[in-house]
Amino acid sequence: MKLVSFDQAGRNAWGVLRGADVVVLTQVWPDVTAALEAGAEQIAQAAQTVGMPCRTLAGLRLLPPVPAPRKILCVGLNYGRHVAEAGRELPAHPSMFARFADSFVGHEAPVWKPRLSDKFDYEGELAVVIGRAGRHIAARDALSHVAGYTCMAENSVRDFQKHNAQVTPGKNFERSGAIGPWLVTADEVGDPARLQVITRLNGTVMQQGDVSDLIFPIPELIAYISAFTPLSPGDVIATGTPEGVGSSRKPPRFLAVGDTLEVEIPGIGTLVNTVADEPAPEQGDAHD
Repeated sequence: MKLVSFDQAGRNAWGVLRGADVVVLTQVWPDVTAALEAGAEQIAQAAQTVGMPCRTLAGLRLLPPVPAPRKILCVGLNYGRHVAEAGRELPAHPSMFARFADSFVGHEAPVWKPRLSDKFDYEGELAVVIGRAGRHIAARDALSHVAGYTCMAENSVRDFQKHNAQVTPGKNFERSGAIGPWLVTADEVGDPARLQVITRLNGTVMQQGDVSDLIFPIPELIAYISAFTPLSPGDVIATGTPEGVGSSRKPPRFLAVGDTLEVEIPGIGTLVNTVADEPAPEQGDAHD
């Protein structure tokens, strides 16, 4: 199944994609997180119920598949060649940081180039969405806790990322990243290690990496993360970006207004976003 979240008259709605239509299930569960708690089997049964309302996918304003996850946990430097291009040593443990939900937009929404930086970098990634809660999850059991997978443009504001040892500022600018276009349930994906992440900038391939090359595979990431924090349905884990980021190129290639960024994961979908200037704050905005 493909689970889609979208805006409906200013409210979050969601459903199951069936061909060109979305079977709307907001009246059964208020959001994707609640549905994931019920389980994929229950979602599939609800989507087959006669009389469920439908919307045409074309024209919907898509949101991140899980619009308000409890946690978004990201892994840095998880492809060996990306570690090498960054001039770092292979890590002994996953490098973790958190992101806020409002730092992401959905498919075909513009991402914002921050007004405070000209070092806005692209990062295509595979994102994992948790379906079954757990703590101290063994790696051998980890994939049974996965609801599905989606594409992520994690992106980074490089100068703010490197202000100090903590990368949080450079990873959480408003609307700087994107997730989507939908969540593909784990049963349709099978072994995620067979997937590939491809990032294109204005049609040119900039990154291409095999998920099988992760330094810390997905089961190990889930085991490590659940050792220090409980995982809940709807939580998102970004697994890391392959080599080819803009900051490591000579000369560097950072995102500019008008660029089109695509993150394709065959078997999952293609996330497409354009780059726009961050709007000027309204008069009296407290952060200006």
